[in-house]
This record gives sequence, structure tokens and C-alpha cells, in this order.
Amino acid sequence: MANAEHKGRPAKAFGATTVDGARTRLHTVRLGLWLLAAVLAVRQVAAVLATPRGERLTDLETWFGHDGVLQVGGPLYESTRFTGTPFGGLVLKPLSRAAEQALGWGWTFGTLLLVVALGLVAVRALPHPVGRRTALLAAPVAISLLMLSLPVRNTLWLGQTSIIPVLLVLLGCFVAHGQRTGGALIGVAAALQPTLLLFAPLLWFTGRRRAAAASGTAFAASTALAWAAMPQDSYTYWVHHMAGVGLGGRADDLANQSLHGALLRLGLEGPLEIGLFLLLGAAVATLGLRRAVRYAHDGQLLLAVAITGCAAIAVSPTAWQHQLLWVLLALVGIVGKRASDRLLWPVAVVLMMTLPARMILPNLAVLHPVRDNAVLLAALAAATAIPFLSRTSPYFDSPVPTRYAPPVPTRFRYIPLLPFLRRVLSRPNLLLELLLIRVTYAAYSQVRLAATGGRERAEEHARQILDLERVLHLDIEHAVNHAVVGVGWLRHFFDFYYTSFHFLVPLTVLGLLYWRRPVDYRWARASLGFATLLALLGFWLYPLAPPRLMPNLGIIDTVHGVQDFSKPDYGTLTALTNQYAAMPSLHFGWSLWCGVVIAIIAPKLWMKALGLLHPLFTAAAIVATGNHWILDAAGGALVVAAGFGLAHLLQGPRARTTTPPPPGAEGPPAVPHQAASPERSESPHHAESPERPEKERA
Repeated sequence: MANAEHKGRPAKAFGATTVDGARTRLHTVRLGLWLLAAVLAVRQVAAVLATPRGERLTDLETWFGHDGVLQVGGPLYESTRFTGTPFGGLVLKPLSRAAEQALGWGWTFGTLLLVVALGLVAVRALPHPVGRRTALLAAPVAISLLMLSLPVRNTLWLGQTSIIPVLLVLLGCFVAHGQRTGGALIGVAAALQPTLLLFAPLLWFTGRRRAAAASGTAFAASTALAWAAMPQDSYTYWVHHMAGVGLGGRADDLANQSLHGALLRLGLEGPLEIGLFLLLGAAVATLGLRRAVRYAHDGQLLLAVAITGCAAIAVSPTAWQHQLLWVLLALVGIVGKRASDRLLWPVAVVLMMTLPARMILPNLAVLHPVRDNAVLLAALAAATAIPFLSRTSPYFDSPVPTRYAPPVPTRFRYIPLLPFLRRVLSRPNLLLELLLIRVTYAAYSQVRLAATGGRERAEEHARQILDLERVLHLDIEHAVNHAVVGVGWLRHFFDFYYTSFHFLVPLTVLGLLYWRRPVDYRWARASLGFATLLALLGFWLYPLAPPRLMPNLGIIDTVHGVQDFSKPDYGTLTALTNQYAAMPSLHFGWSLWCGVVIAIIAPKLWMKALGLLHPLFTAAAIVATGNHWILDAAGGALVVAAGFGLAHLLQGPRARTTTPPPPGAEGPPAVPHQAASPERSESPHHAESPERPEKERA
């Protein structure tokens, strides 16, 4: 009676209410992910259909006749633009009756449906048992990743057929009933992309010998049918071009992510290159198949299929960007014994398949061979080297857990702590940190470069800043600039300080914190990230011309030299940086962040004082060189203060340990308990708790 509601119905137990709330949140997240997948699909289709004719679906132009209707007759390889097999051409022949525009719409939406089907089949192929969260969220996540991937975007834009072979292989391995049907689907896929014949030995060595025989038979029958229908084209493809070698673009083009293309880019050619390619290709195929067979016997058949596909990419004479989806499928493999290492491989694969290589690796000459062959190296690693965990490993379902500081209450009731900013006590994965820092900075640079508001608007804002400084008696830029210019050694000192210490000191501080104080590293990194994000908003909302770009002000640009103000577009945008991203000054903001972090963490007084000198020298340098107004430094200080405030609000106070954790140790030493005050009780939904080993893979 005491637990009954007013209407006479029994009240739900607290545990049931909690479970219902978690289930509701899970379904809400699932709905949001499906909406995201739909938005991405619409965005990709709109991007293709909005592109002018002649620039989209260019691979379909192989079939265009002089009257705008696709042609039926004529050799396929007359212009070498068509790179598919003769069987692929035979399949496409019936489409040659359609008009160009109707085919464009139909082809684009048809490809979109194939991508959705591919994502659903891949999710169905996940090894069981699959947790409830994975079962609900995997499909929209997979489809969203496919929509974002460079191979799918390239396929939609070019009008290619590369989704079909991948889908046929997955259907043959995971959906088809009966070995012969599955093998036939894989054989048809190999008829469209010959290196997929590698799946025949995979089927054979995993005990599906009828499927292997059916795949070989289907490949031979499809190829023979194409020979009978188009003997000239078949001879051109299989004999003259040696299974398509030489068709399409140049084999040494960066878009060809195969061993053959990489060897050509390295300067090898002739018999030496061919022999080395055949030797390396045989080694990769052998190692890849051995690993694939092992993981197939282990119950990870989707991973085995992905490994075989990655090997097919490497050994193919030409593996164009739209044919590289196998690398994305390889992220289903689990790597790492520690929970903190689990994200490295999937994050690296997702970034590799969704972002240009120049955003992942710096533009350094020594890294060009790696950057030019990034996808190939990922495929080779997946096929031959990445130590994917076996399902029999004790770490497969239960990795070494990450240790966290004691939970703290939320600052305000309606502003929860962010789960991904929980106060971890262990050192993060170094490779993952470097990768994320590089990608984040590349994205920051792109946004900063695009945040231009035009010269007139930037100069108007500069006049507003100058008027405000005159009211506040802070307009010292001209006097300081000319005083420094008159002293040669001082001018060179500030020029060097401005151009060199902006990146050097923050990176040094982050590196030392990572190595010596991993707990403080995460806190400092979060505050720096929030400050930089707020600065980007400032660049967008208030483009500002620095003093050196103001005509008739008389400021001397000591770093860049004499400027030509007669150019109408001067200062709006350069190839390197947005010159109107002056408010707030991140030169001063980042230096102030360094000073505050050093002052808080440094153990000795002289270290704290030395750290605080850095923002003082930076403030003098940005004014003396004519690159910032005094109020720009005030704006930089404001975003840094807000960054520390947001980190405290969303992450909690800086975690403190009684003794520094030993190098490489996953667990923390003893941590003093931080009791929640009675006035701010901790919500069960907002509280942090130590990570528990999860029994499912999200």
C-alpha cells in the first residue's frame, strides 16, 4: 500500500525506472544517429546533383554519344577511360538506352541504396554475441561512416560501380543460403574486380570448398560470356592491357593506392619494378590469406573478409580511391590489451578513410612517401601486421580497465559533466594523442583560413578598436612599434620571439606534462582546446585588421616587410593564414595558457616566475611587430580564462594524486577522497565512476 500510486497502480521499482530511462536514452541516441545518416545521405546526393554537367559522373561519360544519349556500340577501351572489366561493360550495356540526365539521377540514388545495403549487411556480419547497445546503434553508425568515407563520396561523384563488388562479397559470405549461391556471388564480384579472386582460397581453406569452386566457376562463366559477346574488348582488357593495367589515369598517380602505384611513385620502373611488385604482391597475398583464415576460424569472419579485401587492394595493379572500402571494414578488429588503447585503430582507420592525407600528416618532405601512400600502408598493415586480438584472448571482452579519479558533483544541476572528459589518471596513448592533435590543428587551420569577413569590414572593426583604446588611453601600438624599430637587436629579438615561440612553448609544455604529469596533461589539454574553440568563434564573428594592415596608421611590419596597400584584396586571405584573424590574439592566449599552467604545476618558485615571463614577452612582441592591438591580448586572456572555466565546469576540478604514477602503469596510486558538499549533491546520472570492463563492443 505504501508503494502504490494515487491511482491504485503499483509504482515501479527504482531499478526498473533506471533501466527504462537508460533504454529511452539509448533509443533517442539511435534516432539521432539515423537522422544523422539521413542528413549525410541527402548532403552527398545534393553535392553530386548540384555539380554542373561535365564535372560529375564523369566515368559514365564513357558511354555518352554525340546526341547526348548513351551509346550502345563501339569498343569499351578506345579512350582508356573505362577501367572496368569486359563483364562489367556487358552488364552496363542495357543502361545505354537511357538519357544522360535520367541515368544520372537513377545512378546516384541507386548507389545510395547500395551503400545503405552494404552498411546493413556489414552490421549483420558482426560476430555474436552482440550487446544490446551495439545491436541498436551499429547500423546508423556504419551507414554514416560509409557516407562520410572518401571511397563512397568518390563513387557517387564519378558514377562508379565499386560498391557492387564489395556488396556481392558480403552477400555471398553472410546472407546467401547455400555455399554454391554464396560462391557464385563472389565469383561475379571477381568478374567485376579480378583481384577479388583472393576470396576463393579463403573459402577453400576455411572449409567452404563448394563455395570456392562455385566462385571460380562463376568468374570463369562471366568472363567467358563477356568474351563471347565482346571478343575485341575482352582481348584488349585481358591481353593487351594485362587485366586492366594502363586503363584510366596514370598508374603512378596518387589515386592509385596499390603496391604497383607506390613503386612507380618511388621511381622504380621496367622489369625491376614488375619483378618487385610480383614478389611483394605474392608475399602480401600469402600473409593476408593466412591471417584471414586464422581469424575466420576464430569466429571473426567479417574481419577475415576485410583482411582479404585489404590484401586485394595491395596486389591489384590499380586500386583507385573508389575501390578502397575494404580498409574501412577492417576497423571491426580489436587491437590493444588496455582499454585506453582500444580507440587507436578505429580512430586511425576512420580518419584515414574520411579525411585527405594532408590533414593527417604534416607537410614535411620526409613524410611525403608516407602521406602519398597512406591508404595503401593502412591496407598493408591490416592485411599483414596489425595484431588483432583473438576471441580466445582474455583481453578480447575484458581489457585492462582505465582508472579514474574519484567522482565529483556537477557544478550545476542542468550542466552535466562530459563523460569523455572524465579525469583519467593514466597516460593516454601517445600515437592517438599525436593523431588527434594533428587532425584538430589541421581542422582549426582550415576554419581559421575560411573565417574572412572582407577588407572593409576588418578595417572598420580596427577603427573601432583604435577608438576604444584612445578612450582608455591604451593606444600605444605606434609608439612601441617605432621605438623597437629603432633598436636593431631588439627588433630582431621580438621578430624571432613572435615567429618561433608561438608553437614551440605550448608543444613543449604539453610534451612535458604528458611525460611527467599525465593527470595534469588531460586537464591542461582540455582547457587549451576550449580556449582555441572560443577563439575560432571570435575570428568568425569579428574579423579584425591588425595594426600593420591599417593604411595611413604608420605601423611598420617588422616581420613581413613593406606592404603594398594598393592591392584591393590585400590582407583578406593568403595561402597560409587568414591575416584578419586577430581578435582574440591566440599568440598571447596560448602564451598565457602556458604561463598559468606552469605557475600552477611547477614545483619551484623560479620556475613559476619564468613561466609567467613568457606571456609578458609575447604581449610585447605582438605589439612591437605590429601584428596585434592591445585589446587583442585582452581578448586572448578572456578566451583562456573561459577555457579553464569550461574545463572546470564540464570536467571537474583538476585531479590530484598523492604520488606520481609510475611510468607505463595503468592504475593510479592512492587518491585522496573528495567528498561532495551537502549543498551540491551528486546526481547519479552526472557522477563519474571508474570504468568497468565492458562485455560488449560498441
